[in-house]
Amino acid sequence: MLVLFCRVIILYFLVFFVIRLTGKRQISELQPFDLCITLLIADMASVAATNTGVPLLYGIVPIVTLFLVQQLISFLSLKSESIRKAVCGQPLLLISRGVVQEKALKSARYTITDLTEQLRVKDVFTLSNVEYAILETNGELSVLLKGPMQQPTYRDFAMPSPDAAPALMLIQDGAMHPDTLARAGRDEAWLNKQLAKVGCGDVRSVFFAFLASDGVLHVQLRSEAGGRHYFIDTNAKGDGK
Repeated sequence: MLVLFCRVIILYFLVFFVIRLTGKRQISELQPFDLCITLLIADMASVAATNTGVPLLYGIVPIVTLFLVQQLISFLSLKSESIRKAVCGQPLLLISRGVVQEKALKSARYTITDLTEQLRVKDVFTLSNVEYAILETNGELSVLLKGPMQQPTYRDFAMPSPDAAPALMLIQDGAMHPDTLARAGRDEAWLNKQLAKVGCGDVRSVFFAFLASDGVLHVQLRSEAGGRHYFIDTNAKGDGK
């Protein structure tokens, strides 16, 4: 039993590092050859883990070999357009200038039902609103709406657009993030001062707190501390670092 336990642990970490080295992607984002290799690695790992009569090395070597094959194919795909097309395929134009391309649908083994379903996933409920729809090599559908159906932008109204920046998570599960605070140009004293404005004297009672790009600090307390949500405007005078 101990041998089986050790084999499972070793193979788990091996597969974990192999998958991490292939890149951070979801299953839906994998190319066909990536998916094949991932499934083979999982199958070989399960066989090697449970078959104690086979040396562990016989399971490790095939997994490492498949990983090297995947890396080689990825490298060749980067260097050669023809190899990339052969391995990954090409995007298919399913709708062009508002017209559904019947041949492309047949080539992709797509039905009108499949197409309309994927459009609904993109929040498009009327086929006639689509100018272009492209089936990407990973199976995702990219959609461009017709001009009148597109959402207006700040440029359309000749309005200045606000600076776009991701929110910075300063506190998560009661733990302060010093690195994120430094990126925001703030320090612990400043954060404690902001929390004191809403009567919070202990960081551990905060479920999360993030600083939005507009300078508003969003704070939500833990459920045992009341679970209230606060919005603190840090742009007010005297709230600098």
